[in-house]
Amino acid sequence: MCDFEAIGKNIVRLRAERKLSQEDLCGMVEMDRSYLSEIENGHKNFSVGILFKVAKALNVKPEEILKTE
Repeated sequence: MCDFEAIGKNIVRLRAERKLSQEDLCGMVEMDRSYLSEIENGHKNFSVGILFKVAKALNVKPEEILKTE
């Protein structure tokens, strides 16, 4: 079972560590800010393509975003 809330928190943490706003990250991955907000809050499922775009923008491996420990 996928824990979307934990994944969203990982994105928030990684984004904050890089001092990026939601708007900054959205511009990098060509995504609407409201969609990113829903992902970060664990309310939205997202594609593997989005996962790879976000990971690349945050300069991490996709596995780092998917950690649910």
